[in-house]
Amino acid sequence: MSEAAPRYQFGDIARILEALVAADGTAAHSYALRAGTGVVRDTLLSLGDLADAAYYLCLLHGRHPGVIDHAATRSADNAARNWLIEAADAFAAERAYITQVTVAAGPVPSTAGQADCETAVSQQRHAIDMLAQSDRRGCAMGAAMALVLDWRAVRHVLDIAALRAGIEPHACTLPDRATTLDVARAIGGDDGVDRAIQFGARQLLNQHRGLWDLLAARADVRTRQG
Repeated sequence: MSEAAPRYQFGDIARILEALVAADGTAAHSYALRAGTGVVRDTLLSLGDLADAAYYLCLLHGRHPGVIDHAATRSADNAARNWLIEAADAFAAERAYITQVTVAAGPVPSTAGQADCETAVSQQRHAIDMLAQSDRRGCAMGAAMALVLDWRAVRHVLDIAALRAGIEPHACTLPDRATTLDVARAIGGDDGVDRAIQFGARQLLNQHRGLWDLLAARADVRTRQG
């Protein structure tokens, strides 16, 4: 992670979350940027690369219960209740979309070390599950809010994969940025809770960046394989 966002500032957890996602989220990762912003054709991800991304995203986030579902069982904050219901329902549709794109994009391209990669992502999934089931007040919500805030950039990669595979992307109905940050402000304000929210968010973003690092390494291996 770049750790470019400030480590902690009391009383401003919404701004901290926004800075974290901007600095350490998917949109700042070179692999995700290559999905659709390359200036020349050689810098764009191939359909095989996009199939790889969809498959591993499915491993990471394609199972129920997920981060938001776990957070809903851990949060006692009334201010977060409606947000959690809306986010959980919307992410159920996102799981279905991930599966649809994974199937349409085709098989994962042959890459050396495949079994090790799947093990690594399974470990990431386990780490995210543990994070989202933390009993530390604010931790699970921090992970859930970071997931929703970062998902717009993740969704961009999935949408590019869908279009390349001949699927029309459907609208994402997750709570928007402003609503999510309002929830962060509503449940935050206490020093300990704010620290826990920030911890959960950082760890979730760290797992996302780890996935993009893995996918970039796999693409490099395939390039060397010729």
